[in-house]
Amino acid sequence: MTTTPPTTMTWPAWRLVLLLMAVCFLAHFNRVSMAVAGDLRIMREYDIKPTQMGWVYSAFLAAYTLFMIPGGWLIDRCGPRFVLMVMCLGSAVFVVSTGLVGVATASVAVAFPALIVIRSLMGLISAPLHPAAANAVSLGIPVLRRSAANGLVTGAALLGIAASYQGFGALIDIEPLNWQGAFVVAGIATVFVGWMWKRYATTNEADRSNFPLPVEQLDRLVEKGDLSSFLRRNKNLLLLTVSYAAVGYFQYLFFYWMHYYFKDVLQLGDQESRFYATIPPLAMALGMPLGGWLNDRIQSTFGWRAARGGMAATAMIASAGLLQLGVRATEPFWIVTWMSLALGVLGTLEGPFWVTAVEVGRERGGLSAGIFNTGGNAGGIIAPILTPWISTDLGYGWQAGLTVGSVVCLLGAVLWLWIDDGSTHDTNA
Repeated sequence: MTTTPPTTMTWPAWRLVLLLMAVCFLAHFNRVSMAVAGDLRIMREYDIKPTQMGWVYSAFLAAYTLFMIPGGWLIDRCGPRFVLMVMCLGSAVFVVSTGLVGVATASVAVAFPALIVIRSLMGLISAPLHPAAANAVSLGIPVLRRSAANGLVTGAALLGIAASYQGFGALIDIEPLNWQGAFVVAGIATVFVGWMWKRYATTNEADRSNFPLPVEQLDRLVEKGDLSSFLRRNKNLLLLTVSYAAVGYFQYLFFYWMHYYFKDVLQLGDQESRFYATIPPLAMALGMPLGGWLNDRIQSTFGWRAARGGMAATAMIASAGLLQLGVRATEPFWIVTWMSLALGVLGTLEGPFWVTAVEVGRERGGLSAGIFNTGGNAGGIIAPILTPWISTDLGYGWQAGLTVGSVVCLLGAVLWLWIDDGSTHDTNA
């Protein structure tokens, strides 16, 4: 007897999505607030060059990426609820510590390595964020609503990035706070969100039948086999991970360097630069839930290949072209328009990407999502350093530095020619 997968979103399911949105919003607000503080205060106060500041940004991403797979293992073992609670409380400590560096020292010789260490530790504790969120969606959301749910959650992350330019910038502008106090305020807010998650986050037990195996069986599966054999048997995960690395590279061009690009390269004012830098992440935040909703509809009508491979390749090719229009535009209005469309179109893939990452891992969905996001952030690590290196150190200009992002995105699109519906395959055979 064939049963129809449940599609109704109950209140526990909606509450789970809303809490995940809050956690991801603040996690990404805290991540990109470092770039806002760097542009507005830290580089000037400590006489740090853009390439040096890129190392501070990438320190977070390096640790975040290196500990993604252990984080995925921890999710399968302890569950996403516990892991996200620890992440919120731990990251709050390092957000506050970032501000305390500015209180403790005025010496760049001390502040620069201290920021690298603190942001690295924050990256470590933040590593399970998106794998845990995607795993929670798989445990608590009906199967034909998961792309949309993941789109809402990842969209909230982009809202956090967009809000950081205006919100964290406004906190910095408050004279008693400055950038040091702004980080303390953000840390306190992170503690509150962590408490809300601990108190109210649950999964809908009735929907656990959609997950391949009960959670209590995961301990045995984590011990079964090694990582290399798991990867060898799962070519879809490998290809998906490399494709998401291209997405990560493309995204982090915007997250870490768009404000600098508008303010220092195009020579726009502080307020104007903040406003323009806010628009592309907002476009991506809008694209994420819309893309998830569209993907669920396409899959129910035309099947997996059209919904995942067809949509992914089309969106990545379009994003690469739209970025080139933005790079070659001369008026700020058109630069922002084309770049916002580039990031918005790419955002439509976040929900489908994350659902696919958990699907191909089956009962080891946390580990699979951790491996997948390792690839995404490997691309992200490279972008903050390589972009200014090509643009300024090698002297090719910022147009060339941004054009590399389009090339990388096109290569990621090509990989979907070989990715198939791995959710129906037995990765443990």
